[in-house]
Amino acid sequence: MSAHIAPGSPRLHGDRAQRGTVYLVGAGPGDPGLLTIRAAALLDSCDLVFHDHLVSEGVLARASRTAVRVDVGKVGHGPSADQIAISASLVQAARAGMSVVRLKGGDPYLFGRGAEEALALVEAGVPYEVVPGVSALSAVPARAGIPLTHRGIATSVGVVAGACAGDGRLSEAVSGAAQADTVVAFMALANLEGLVRTLVASGRAADTPAAAIASGTTADETTVVSTLEGLVAAVRIAHLPAPVLVVVGQVVALRDQLVGDARVGAAAAVPADRGNDADRGQQNDPTGVYDLTE
Repeated sequence: MSAHIAPGSPRLHGDRAQRGTVYLVGAGPGDPGLLTIRAAALLDSCDLVFHDHLVSEGVLARASRTAVRVDVGKVGHGPSADQIAISASLVQAARAGMSVVRLKGGDPYLFGRGAEEALALVEAGVPYEVVPGVSALSAVPARAGIPLTHRGIATSVGVVAGACAGDGRLSEAVSGAAQADTVVAFMALANLEGLVRTLVASGRAADTPAAAIASGTTADETTVVSTLEGLVAAVRIAHLPAPVLVVVGQVVALRDQLVGDARVGAAAAVPADRGNDADRGQQNDPTGVYDLTE
């Protein structure tokens, strides 16, 4: 049996957005500083931006002043744009000769329905490029002081979409992920009770450390830490707003050690003479202090 090696979504020519092309761009988790260089360049040069509702204003501000911005995001239990209509609009705009950025929270291919839109573009014969983004999967817990893996504690991660309860598949999805050392649930707020109940029923101990993180990586970020059985009550008391990412596992207990003065703003020993920018990257370590070979 022969193997067929085919390219993925190509990096299209040039740094600027090309007319007649759609770019499925990951906007990152919220902090504009986590936007990729490629994404920023496309936003600055495109004609039209179709963006998710939860893409932050700081990220949207990177778009060209002449770009038309259209909110096509889906709001939980509220008015939402139809997915078929979104795909059709992408095709129509590209065929009209516009350069189009479809801006999605996090990464387009992780709970972003990016593949659905890519398939529609392929079927229509419209050139497109996927621009990966920093996903909330790792970025939001990391900013909150929670690693997803840690040697000796967690070597596997299970990921679920809490919103899948709307399709009646929460139990199936969560039970499949529950055996991982760390479980991460996106869009977890509305179905938090069902998420916790299913995790416990799938064998997770009720006293497993758990955290709920709202508006991760933004100025409004709020983190609530509890046990799995106490998480629902803790979130209610804190009045956390959506979007909420939930992390369950022993790694959550590391937060007490990782969050503090050493993480942000702490004084650090810096050599007095660091050289200038031109030769800084060419300096060796004459002291041998940083010789890490064993």
